[in-house]
Amino acid sequence: MSRTAKPPGGGGEGAEDADRVRVDWRAAARTPRRDLLLRFAFGAGVSLLAAVVSALFGPFVGGVFLAFPAILLASLTLVAEEEGLTRAVDDARGAVLGTLGLVVFAVVAVVLLRHHSAWLALGVATAAWGVVSLAAYGLTRAAGHRGTSGGG
Repeated sequence: MSRTAKPPGGGGEGAEDADRVRVDWRAAARTPRRDLLLRFAFGAGVSLLAAVVSALFGPFVGGVFLAFPAILLASLTLVAEEEGLTRAVDDARGAVLGTLGLVVFAVVAVVLLRHHSAWLALGVATAAWGVVSLAAYGLTRAAGHRGTSGGG
């Protein structure tokens, strides 16, 4: 995934949509192996840590570690190095917004799984995650946090 660059001069029709998220499969294919290995190593390391914590303190505590976004630290480091600190801050903000949705997913799932089928509970929880995440994104944009095209 990538964001379009800010138009020269910062104005014009494209300025409003300069932080729009897009999928660029060619950019993903050009990702250096070192970056992929670093992300894989971070993910494997966090998963291993979760397994050790789970073995020592039980599955509840270990599960908290599994909820940690394993490659976020590696990704933010690489983004800051290659695209600048502003882009890394934008990505971190996006992770926070997604996490809000994930918390809502968990709460809705726990409540509904007690009384309804797994399909219904997880379907509603997934919808709640999407609604909350997108609403948080919309509110953030409305508040002026527009990535590299606006306030920070």
